Amino acid sequence: MKRLLLLACSLLAAQSVAAWGQKGHDVTAYIAECHLTPKAAKKIDKALGGHSPVYYANWLDNASHTPEYAYTKTWHYLNIDEGHTLETMPKNPDGDVLEAVTSLVDQLKGGNLAPEQETLALKMLIHLVGDMHCPMHTGRLSDRGGNQRPVTMFGKPTNLHSIFDTSVPEAAHRWSYTEWQQQLDRLSKDEVARIQSGTPRDWLLETSEICKEIYDFTPEGTKVSYDYVAKYAPVIEQQFLRGGLRLARLLNEIYR
Repeated sequence: MKRLLLLACSLLAAQSVAAWGQKGHDVTAYIAECHLTPKAAKKIDKALGGHSPVYYANWLDNASHTPEYAYTKTWHYLNIDEGHTLETMPKNPDGDVLEAVTSLVDQLKGGNLAPEQETLALKMLIHLVGDMHCPMHTGRLSDRGGNQRPVTMFGKPTNLHSIFDTSVPEAAHRWSYTEWQQQLDRLSKDEVARIQSGTPRDWLLETSEICKEIYDFTPEGTKVSYDYVAKYAPVIEQQFLRGGLRLARLLNEIYR
């Protein structure tokens, strides 16, 4: 019984950190990889030991639950409670996704990291830019980013955070990450440039506005079904694409 309780607690903790699920992070990383300059691609290949950005897209979700990287647990999100703004919401003293992304970009651009430090920062950045575009990762502290807002999905009890991590994306399309990229990544150069504009702060605020609308549309006890999936599939597609294109921009700027 004790072991079962410990397992349940571990799963609950993991749920509060995970975003997009494995597929979503893979999609974001692969879209970014497809938009790297040749120079950036070569340098990233070296920094990642010959691996693709996709290889490490989900690494930090697991690493954050190890003693060595436990300090990154709060880096995956930035809670904004109802009635608060980014400016008025008390900052998490242990850090948040905006602070982490900003710091990692600055460190990598500085060019003074030891090789192993560069690799670590790059692996973290690849994941966290994806997290920044997951709507419920700007959710309310009062309900742990939607983890404590119960809903049902096709009759099964779950919560608002969980359905946006994995359930709604998987219900929308049963594609591989390469198929997601092939279907979504079809914009003109001007459209790509428009999406890539702005700062990480701008991108997080944009995600926060989406999150607010989701809260309004999904009260406790909402019965999520096909109509809900149809409504939010385009939002998820948009956020995957935005995250990938913006990660590419940051990486191309770092590895000029």
